[in-house]
Amino acid sequence: MTDDSVIDAAGLLADPTRRRLYRYVTEQGEAGRAEAADALGIRRTLAAFHLDRLAEAGLLAVELRKVSGREGPGSGRPAKLYRRADREFGLHLPPRDYASAAHLLAEAVERSGAEEALYAAAREEGARRAAERGADAPRTREELAEVLRGCGYEPAAEGGRGALRLRNCPFHSLAAAHPPLACGMNLELLRALVAGYGTGFTARMAPRSGEGCCVEIVPDSAADSKNNED
Repeated sequence: MTDDSVIDAAGLLADPTRRRLYRYVTEQGEAGRAEAADALGIRRTLAAFHLDRLAEAGLLAVELRKVSGREGPGSGRPAKLYRRADREFGLHLPPRDYASAAHLLAEAVERSGAEEALYAAAREEGARRAAERGADAPRTREELAEVLRGCGYEPAAEGGRGALRLRNCPFHSLAAAHPPLACGMNLELLRALVAGYGTGFTARMAPRSGEGCCVEIVPDSAADSKNNED
């Protein structure tokens, strides 16, 4: 169902400054008022106002924490830090409930033992998406990251490994309820997608605790090295 709180939250993001602040916080993982204000080139009071509005709407979560690393007298006051809230927002007009349908279908797949059919369909979809881009297919890690960003994965370069860590799972609620099924589907989709582009990268399972996707994108050489170790 679509309730007024979802519509109100979506309406807040129509403001360009709030939208930029929301994107900045989600890209950084967490951010304070001063940091966000400096990044956007706006006054701290203005950043604080918009960040608090986003928090009130449930789009951002707030935590008070000392960032100096020191405790006790003289260590300073706790800073107000913002991060993306765990709550999911889905706005469909008129109301639609695709999430419930996805969960019912996942339950049916598990009961019937049709996982391999799902994985095959995911590979076909990944290959189709790759072929669809044709000459516009990505050729570099940065171009590949841009494509994955458009798919909702929020990729970020990680260290000196040349890997892309996917900070968001587009199938989060489904993966939480049906982890082997949804994560396996996601892996096969990304494997076929990335392989279809021929960029020299591979998708592999790399689960971590906390938020984010359980798949990461690594250079083929790193994937081969890992497979040899296994």
